[in-house]
Amino acid sequence: MITMKTKYALKALCRLASSTTGEPMLIADIAEQEGIPRKFLELILVELKQHGFLTSRKGRGGGYLLAKNPDTITVAAIMRVLDGPIAPVPCLSRTSYQRCAECKDEATCGVRLVFRDAHAASVQVLESTTLADMLGRVESASRSGPPILKYSI
Repeated sequence: MITMKTKYALKALCRLASSTTGEPMLIADIAEQEGIPRKFLELILVELKQHGFLTSRKGRGGGYLLAKNPDTITVAAIMRVLDGPIAPVPCLSRTSYQRCAECKDEATCGVRLVFRDAHAASVQVLESTTLADMLGRVESASRSGPPILKYSI
């Protein structure tokens, strides 16, 4: 599972990416619109700014803006910045590889073999999905509306 920190970050980044005005957004507005605790969001946005995903303006008309195009920010990049490696076991990590202490042979390790393909598939999706893609999915889902339920007794 992803952490609440990453979930909130993705929601906030999508909100910023959906801004049609191109103007900075206040933390309070993002927090209210997305149902995110303000103080927690503040910490998340500062961390994302430190890693170059956001910029900020102070004073009147200030707030946060995306520092990069939403087409270039991947879900995997956000996850790695906030939560660290995506791999389910350290021996599969691309960015923080570590041999498992109890493993005698990685080539024949059952745990590694089982998770390798699932991990590769999930990482491929996360690395190829951008904020723009997420926003497109949200817009598509909101146009289609809620499912119509038909009941009969």
